[in-house]
This record gives sequence, C-alpha cells and structure tokens, in this order.
Amino acid sequence: MSLARITVIEDDAAIRRGIVDALRFSGYTPVEAENGEAGLQAALRPDTNLVLLDVLLPRMDGFTVLAHLRSARPALPVIMLTARGTEEDRVRGLRGGADDYVVKPFSARELLARVDAVLRRSPGRPAHVSSLSVAGRVVDFERREVAFADQSRAALSEMECRLLQYLASCRGRALTRDELLSRVWGVDPRGIHTRTVDMNIARLREALRDDPEAPQIVLTVRGKGYMLAASDGVSSA
Repeated sequence: MSLARITVIEDDAAIRRGIVDALRFSGYTPVEAENGEAGLQAALRPDTNLVLLDVLLPRMDGFTVLAHLRSARPALPVIMLTARGTEEDRVRGLRGGADDYVVKPFSARELLARVDAVLRRSPGRPAHVSSLSVAGRVVDFERREVAFADQSRAALSEMECRLLQYLASCRGRALTRDELLSRVWGVDPRGIHTRTVDMNIARLREALRDDPEAPQIVLTVRGKGYMLAASDGVSSA
C-alpha cells in the first residue's frame, strides 16, 4: 500500500531518477516533472500529498512555483531541494511557505527522513486568521490592535501580531520553539540556540496584559513550547 503521492520537480534527470527510485522503494508513489510549469500542474492534482521542489528550474523557478502552490493549495507540504544553500535563499523559501529546505548534495536516507517528518507534522496548514477573541481581549490582526474588556485599546508590533496569529492558527496544539522560529521568523532552527522565542513570548504577554506568573492567553507547555488558550472565537480569511 502506498504511503503518499509525492510530486518531484527537478530538472536534473539523474537526481530526479535517484529521488524517484528512493521514494518508490520506500512505498511512496512518486510523480516526476522536469520543469516548473509541468511540475506545478502535477502538484496541483488533488491527490498530491507532498512536493519536492528544486529552486533552479526552467520555464518557472521554484520560488514562483511555491507561490502558486501556496495560493492554490495552502495546506500542501513542500520541501525545497537546491544547491543554493545560502541563508538568504533558505529564509526566502521558508518565508514563502516551504516546510523544509534540503541542500544538495544530500543522501536518500536524509531526504526520506525529511519527507517522513514533514508528512507527520503536516495534517494541514493553518488558515490565515484575521481576528481573535480570547480571555476578554479582541485582537484585530489587520489593524494590529487589541481591545480590552475595559474598552481600552493597545497597538501590537508586527512581530507580536505574526507570533499571536500563528499561535491562533494552530490553536489547540502545542508549538515547539523550533516550529515558531521556522514559521514566524523564517529561520532554519537546526543548530541554533537562541532565546528569541521566549523573549518575544514575554513581550507578547505584556502587550496582551497576560499575567506572566499565571498566563491565561499564551500558555507554556512544559517540555514542548507554547500554545494559545482556548479562544472565544476566531475569524479566518
């Protein structure tokens, strides 16, 4: 029984054949394409479960393909494959919505592990959230503003909005610091040791007037990370 249908968009025939063979041997159903236009059409099939996407492609580059995929199928997992391993390229891919970024040359074992990990953690991409009501606060993400029960209002910074919006889009699920670094900051968390997430969570709690000693909105999940408390209402675009 096939594990998943995976579209491989890669213009190098030898690399593409190696990826396809490894996927098929592992039980996946691979579909291959040698250029961006053909790959996009194949990836848009409703039975596609994941896309392996090269950056340097003829007819349509990988970043353009990714943008079309995110517009048409926002929940579809995508792993970028490229020889361009600069931080700028990785950040661009992750901010564009890629779920992972693998730099060539890579082993079949590494790639299959990445595929398995992305499929396990990607039951569906969070929807865009436009507003949130929680613990007596109403957040308008478009205006970057929070309204309190006493009728007062406060502005939120761009980063505070992005962080809270992602938490809201994943409500009911504890988010690791690595996932937040990847999804909110667009940074590859591997090998990075930073307090960025914790410091920004503290600032967000302060902006929301959330008691840091006993938070009611942004909860700490021991050994995991953070999650948003049960909300009264969420509006998604």
